[in-house]
Amino acid sequence: MSGRRVARTFSVVALTGLLVISAGAAYGAESPRAGGAVEDVIPLPDGFQPEGIAIGPDGTAYLGSLADGDIYAVDVRTAEGEIISQGPGTPSVGLKIDQFGRLFVAGGTSGTARVIDSATGGLLADFELAPTPAFINDVILTHDGAWFTNSFAPALYLLPLQPSGGLPDEPVVLPLTGEWVQQPGFNANGIAETPDHKALLVIQSSTATLFRVDRETGEATKVDLGGASLPSGDGLLVIGRTLYVVQNQLNQVAVIRLDASGTTGVLVETLTDPDFRVPTTVARYGSGLFLPNARFGVPPTPDTEYEVVRIDR
Repeated sequence: MSGRRVARTFSVVALTGLLVISAGAAYGAESPRAGGAVEDVIPLPDGFQPEGIAIGPDGTAYLGSLADGDIYAVDVRTAEGEIISQGPGTPSVGLKIDQFGRLFVAGGTSGTARVIDSATGGLLADFELAPTPAFINDVILTHDGAWFTNSFAPALYLLPLQPSGGLPDEPVVLPLTGEWVQQPGFNANGIAETPDHKALLVIQSSTATLFRVDRETGEATKVDLGGASLPSGDGLLVIGRTLYVVQNQLNQVAVIRLDASGTTGVLVETLTDPDFRVPTTVARYGSGLFLPNARFGVPPTPDTEYEVVRIDR
């Protein structure tokens, strides 16, 4: 590692205690084996237009392209990578990898979700989640399956997964109710699970608000952050009782200490880095957080440069 330090901005409430790394749910548990140096800046193919990232236990990061849906795999320790799956010509947005090595990919404007074999790049399944216009934005893997957000509709979508890994015939639609009020622009964006694994967390980008969602009823309640808001909120990551919220246009990551149920939290610090160029989502490996630079606001061309940035957590 280069030894580059992460700039940190502390709130009035100090971060106390050690971060507890959870074992994770049956699906989507990320317990990486740290070992060997990792790159601080990982170049991606020119013109790739990344958005989502997932990292397997062997240190392979998978990224989806907003341009055409290609999936790129890269070793975070060597920065060597290649396209492993040709896209369908529609975006690949958020993605997660499960214990069977399958990538669950949010399909953006296509309104679909894809399941891809990370070993072969082959398409295992393709699900229509919502009619267009839609923007299937992000995905989280939990004990009951893969949950997807739609930034253009007040609903979540579940692909129920069997313990053996069996895929469903069709998705389940869960309307968002309670305190959720659909707004113009981007709504449901990043999604994560509460520390106790009993509910979901969803960021509403248009209102800079974090919600706790009952996975049975769809009732959404605002998480009490003591008056803090989360403008430009995008990808979410929960490790133990710590929530990381990527704030894309602000080029920073908010660090929130949650209670176990995810009903309250305290903003304890923000992380930033000089190499951030509008990061969108975040995945962890070892002691690091890895964030792809989407470079929103820069006109994409075949020669536009993109990269993944590593910061300490």
